[in-house]
Amino acid sequence: MIEEHSAVSEYVPDALDGERVDRVISFITGASRSMVSRCIKEGEVFRNDSIVKKGSEKVSSGDRIVVGSRLLVEPAEIKPDSEINVPIVYEDASFVVVDKPSGLVVHPAASQKKGTMANGLLSLYPDIANVGDPTRPGIVHRLDKGTSGLLVVARSNESHLSLTTQLQARTIERIYTALILGDLEAEKGIIDAPLGRDPKNPIRRAVVSNGKEARTRYEIIERFKTPEPCSLVKCELETGRTHQIRAHFSAIGHPVVGDNLYGGSSTSITVSRPFLHSSSLIFTHPISSERLSFTSEMPQELLKILDRVQ
Repeated sequence: MIEEHSAVSEYVPDALDGERVDRVISFITGASRSMVSRCIKEGEVFRNDSIVKKGSEKVSSGDRIVVGSRLLVEPAEIKPDSEINVPIVYEDASFVVVDKPSGLVVHPAASQKKGTMANGLLSLYPDIANVGDPTRPGIVHRLDKGTSGLLVVARSNESHLSLTTQLQARTIERIYTALILGDLEAEKGIIDAPLGRDPKNPIRRAVVSNGKEARTRYEIIERFKTPEPCSLVKCELETGRTHQIRAHFSAIGHPVVGDNLYGGSSTSITVSRPFLHSSSLIFTHPISSERLSFTSEMPQELLKILDRVQ
C-alpha cells in the first residue's frame, strides 16, 4: 500500500483474476459498492496507470489498482477521539483555527480511518458532525500530512458556506514558508502552471496541459549556500490545488527540502518531513465580517534545520 494518504494501491491477487474492477476495489478496501461507483465516476480509480471508465471492466492477476482514498470514507467511520491532540489557536461559535502539527492527517481516508484531526475535533466540538460534508466534518480546506501550520474549521453550516465561498473567491489569504533546493534567480515571482494527476504516478500532481488552473506567488526571504544552495521562500496561494506548492516548485527544478514524493529528499540537508509550514491565514469573519489575521511560528524541527544552513 502506498504511504501517501491520498491514495490506496494494491495488486490484484490470483484469486480475483477476471473479476469486475468495482468488486475488486470493494473487496480490497471494504468500501460499499456505491462508494466505489462514486470513485470511478470522479476519475479516482486507476488500473495499471490508466483511468478506469466503468466498474464492469475486468481485471487480471497482477494488475495494479490505485484508488483515491478520500472518496472511500463512509461517514459512520468518523468517531470522536479525545486522545488526538489538536492545537487550537482561536475559537468562537462560528469556527476554530487549528495549528496542525506535521504528521497529523486532517480527515479519515481509506488508508487511515482513525487518529485524524477530524476525530480529535469531533471530541472537542461535537456540533461539527453535521457541518459540511459528513466525511470531512467542518473542514474548509486541508493541509497535507507532512505540512504543519494554520487551517480553519467551521462550526456551523452558515460559517462553512461563508468560508468555502471566500475560498472559492480567493479572498482567504494563505501564506506558507518553505525551504526549497537550489538558488532561484528572481527575488520574487509567480508560478502559473496548470496542475493535474501525474500520468506516471497517480498519487502525484504534475504540470499538465489539461490540468486545473494553479498559481503560486513566491518571494525569497533568505538564501543559503552551505551545505548546499537552498532558499527560504514565502509562498502565497492564489489557487488551492492538491500538493500545489510542492508540485509547482518541483516542476521548476526547486523541490521542497525533505519532500520524498517530489524529489526534495536527494539532499545533504536531512529532514524527516517536507519543509513546508502554513504560517499565515487571513479571512473575513463569517458573522461579523471583521477581517481576521492569524500567524503561526515555525515549529522547532524546522528551526533546527535553519540553524544548520548558512
